[in-house]
Amino acid sequence: MRLILALLVLIPLFTNAQTQYPQDYFSSPLEIPLVLSGTFAELRTNHFHSGMDIKTQQRTGLKVNASADGYVSRIKIAHYGYGKALYITHPNGYTTVYAHLKKFAPDIENYIKKKQYEKESYEIELFPKPDELLVKKDNLVAYSGNSGGSGGPHLHFEIRDNAERPINPMLFGIDIKDSSLPTVTSIYAYPINESSHVNNSSEKQKLRLIPLKNGDYTVENIKAFGKIGFGISTWDRQDMATNKNGVSNIQTFVNGSKNFELDFKRFSFDETKHINQLIDYKHFKTNRQRVQKLFRDNNPLSIYKDIQNEGILSVEDSTYSVYKIKVSDFKNNTSWITVSIKGTRSKSIKPKKTIKTPYYIYADKSTELKEKDIHVSIFPDTFYNDFYLDYNVNSDTLKLHKDIIPLKKNIKISYNIAKYADAEKRKLYIAKLSGYKKTPYYSFTKRSGDTLTTYTKYLGEFALAMDDTKPTIKPINFKDGQWLSKFRFLKIRIDDDASGISNYRATVNGKWILMEHDYKLNTLTHDFNDGIITETKNNLKVIVTDNVGNSSTFETLFYRK
Repeated sequence: MRLILALLVLIPLFTNAQTQYPQDYFSSPLEIPLVLSGTFAELRTNHFHSGMDIKTQQRTGLKVNASADGYVSRIKIAHYGYGKALYITHPNGYTTVYAHLKKFAPDIENYIKKKQYEKESYEIELFPKPDELLVKKDNLVAYSGNSGGSGGPHLHFEIRDNAERPINPMLFGIDIKDSSLPTVTSIYAYPINESSHVNNSSEKQKLRLIPLKNGDYTVENIKAFGKIGFGISTWDRQDMATNKNGVSNIQTFVNGSKNFELDFKRFSFDETKHINQLIDYKHFKTNRQRVQKLFRDNNPLSIYKDIQNEGILSVEDSTYSVYKIKVSDFKNNTSWITVSIKGTRSKSIKPKKTIKTPYYIYADKSTELKEKDIHVSIFPDTFYNDFYLDYNVNSDTLKLHKDIIPLKKNIKISYNIAKYADAEKRKLYIAKLSGYKKTPYYSFTKRSGDTLTTYTKYLGEFALAMDDTKPTIKPINFKDGQWLSKFRFLKIRIDDDASGISNYRATVNGKWILMEHDYKLNTLTHDFNDGIITETKNNLKVIVTDNVGNSSTFETLFYRK
C-alpha cells in the first residue's frame, strides 16, 4: 500500500516534468513551412541567440501572425538590433516576440505612426495598455522584413517566460524537421595548471579527430597528467537548409560517469554576456572559430548542469581513462566523441608561454592606470581571471592588451584634451583602432570640460581621432523642382565616413515628417501614404548631424497634386 501511495504522489511530478511547456498553445507565426537559418541559444558574437530565425524565402513582406491570443504589450523600433519588433503577451504568462519586421498590421501601424509623429522620432518604444491592441491567434500582426541588425530577410521569433527569459520555441511544440547528426569539427585539450600536461606540453593541444562511419568520432590516443579539460567546435544542420546552426545539448562522461552538461533550453539576458567565457575567446579572436569549453572556468552561466569537479578531469600517472562527449540537437540526433587517455607523468614538458609585464591584474580588485593624458579605470570583477596586462601609451594612442581576454564589465578610458585648441576639442572623439590598418571606429564619447570619456567592453588599441567633415546628404529618386505626384516614397542617401551619424531631422514646409533610417543602405525614406504632405508646393529640409556635432543641411523643392 505504501508503494502504491508513493507512486500516486510521484505520477503528477513526472507528468509536470514532461509537460512543463504547453504543447498546442502556440502556432507557427508564418504560413510557410518552417526552415531555420538560426537556432535557439546558438553561439553569436557576444550573446546567445534568443530565438529561432525563420527563413522567409529570401524575400520580405510575408504575413506574420500572432502565435496565440493576447495583447500587444510592447513595440520597439530602432535603427539597430531587432529593428521593428512586436511583443505579444498571452494569458498563460508567456510573451512572443517578432523581430526584424518590415511593417505592422494596419491597426498597429496606425497606432505606432501616431506616436512617432507625436514624439517626432522614428526610433520609439511603446508599452500599450492591455486593452489597446488585442490580437487573436493566427491573425495578422505584421509583415516579415530585414530591419535592424538583420543580415538578410527572415523572421526572428521568440517565446519568453514571465521573467523575460527566452526559451527554445521548439519546447512548445513548434516543429522543425531535423534528421541530421550534429557535426564536430575540432577538439582541444586544455592543461589547467602548471603541473598538468597533455602530450608532453602545458599548452592547449589540438587533437586529431577521426570520423567514424556511423557518424560518431574517435580521437587519437593521448597521454596526459594532472588537471585537464576539453573543448569542441560543433554545429548542427536542420532539414531543407544548409546553415550551420547551434546544437541543443552537450554532455561529458568519465569512465561512464557523467561529469558535465551544457543545456541550451533557456537563459536570461543578464547572463548572455558570459558566452565569451564559455568559448575559448582567444582562439575565437585569433582563428574565428568558436570552441566551447567543456569545463566551467569561473563562469556563472545557468546552462551548466550536473557538473562534477567543474568538468575537469584529474588524470593520475599509470592510469587509463575513457572520456566521452555526447552532442545532441533538439530532435535528439546524437554524435559521440571518444577520447582514450593514458595517464603518464612526463619528465620533459614544453612549458606554457606566459608574457610577464609590470601590470598584473587581479580580477577581484580595481586597477587605475595613468600615463601622460590618459587614465584607465578597471573596476573590480571586470575580468574572470588574473593576468598580466600589456599596457602602453604612445602619444595619444593607448595599447590596452589585445582583444583576446573577455570582460564582464566596461572599462573606463579618459583623455585630457587641455593641450588642444578650442576648435579642435569640439571635433575630437575616442576611437577604437581595428585591423592591420588601425582604422579608427567611433567609441561613444562624452565630454566634460577638457576630459573625453568612453566605456569599452573590449581590450585593444584606442586613440584620439578628429572629425572635421560634415555628413553628406543626396537625393536618390528625385531632383529639385520635380513633380512627385505618382511617387509612393521619398528617398535620400546620408553618410558620414568618420565619427558616424548621430541624428537627423526632416521637415516639409516646416512640419516634421517621419523618415525611416536604414543604416545598412545609408538611406532615409518617407512614405507619402502617411498623409502629412498635403500642399502642392513643398519645401523639404533635412538636417543630419554626426557624433561630434558636424551638421549638414539639404533643402529642395518638390511638387505634388
